[in-house]
Amino acid sequence: MQSRVVPLEEGKDPAVSIKASQSKPFPIRLLQIFLLFLAICIAFSIISMYTVKRVGVQTARGTVRPAFKPCFDEPNTLDRWIRPPSNLLHKMGDKELLWRASFVPGIKKYPFKRIPKIAFMFLTKGPLPLAPLWERFLKGHEGLYSVYIHPLPTFEAKFPSSSVFHRRQIPSQVAEWGKMSMCDAERRLLANALLDISNERFVLVSESCIPLFNFSVIYDYLMRSKYSFIGAFDDPGPYGRGRYDKNMAPEVDITQWRKGSQWFEINRKLAVSIVKDARYYPKFEEFCKPNCYVDEHYFPTMLTIEAAPLLANRSLTWVDWSRGGAHPATFGRADITVEFFKRILEDQRCIYNNQSSSVCVSLCEEVCAEYSGTSVTNITKRIRILISGFASQVLAVVNG
Repeated sequence: MQSRVVPLEEGKDPAVSIKASQSKPFPIRLLQIFLLFLAICIAFSIISMYTVKRVGVQTARGTVRPAFKPCFDEPNTLDRWIRPPSNLLHKMGDKELLWRASFVPGIKKYPFKRIPKIAFMFLTKGPLPLAPLWERFLKGHEGLYSVYIHPLPTFEAKFPSSSVFHRRQIPSQVAEWGKMSMCDAERRLLANALLDISNERFVLVSESCIPLFNFSVIYDYLMRSKYSFIGAFDDPGPYGRGRYDKNMAPEVDITQWRKGSQWFEINRKLAVSIVKDARYYPKFEEFCKPNCYVDEHYFPTMLTIEAAPLLANRSLTWVDWSRGGAHPATFGRADITVEFFKRILEDQRCIYNNQSSSVCVSLCEEVCAEYSGTSVTNITKRIRILISGFASQVLAVVNG
């Protein structure tokens, strides 16, 4: 067998070729440096962990400040949760407001001393000409009432800082008589009032409404009542069932259709029922158009279906419809007499807490007060003097 001989290229050293074909050894010095660096890193990590464990990071926490700052402080005490809003002119829309106002505590017993208040909700076009009378009515009873004003959105209420109406205007929208926007305004008032957890009774009034008794009498009458005061009766005529639209079924049957006064006095439970309603509202909005006068039917019908046992089925607000027409009678300065109040307050019978009573109203609507200056002050004094004589009979009913 012949040996295979590969000739060497000219000019090449055979020893160099042999060395190039062998693998190069790993540098020992580089390996030593890498192991030393690794050992230093491990030692530093152990020392750091031991320092954090024994010393803590309190110093570091004190010096590090987050770049992000929340726009509000997180409530960390009960007082922060139960304190009523300091500014009523919030930025919430109706959907946000109604959602927020529908919150109800799951535990009925309050973990603090809760003093129930009356929320007087003024649904107005603008000015309050009878404000001096209400100022006198509410004076000295701070902490037992709240005031909310829903005027036209273009109106800006200007009351002195000493007034009970100062900064009590809520974000409002146009409310048209006989349309759903009127009910929207009433729900808006209720929702804003519900944000104060101490509000227990909710009274809807207008700029032409006056109280018929002093504050203490009305407060006791409302707070001791087992029922809410809202009219809800079945009218078989053209102005009752005649306004019913069959498209409202099955949510609302014609036998459930009710009519009542726009003015009401309700408790907190029913106020929440109104603001959270999403079952009946769409039906009334779509099928109770202007000739239906939705503000006379929506709340009476809905509450009759949902909470009939809680209704007194009458309003505490006296309105005179004896003259007929689409609007009630109005009363001017010449009408404010002893005979006027006797007509309202005497010879009446109703049910109060399941007992027969002669005291059936506490507020009067449609008192014309288009006066100014001294005239307003004079009529305020006149009304106050006249109604003071009727307070004793109400106290007898409430305490009896």
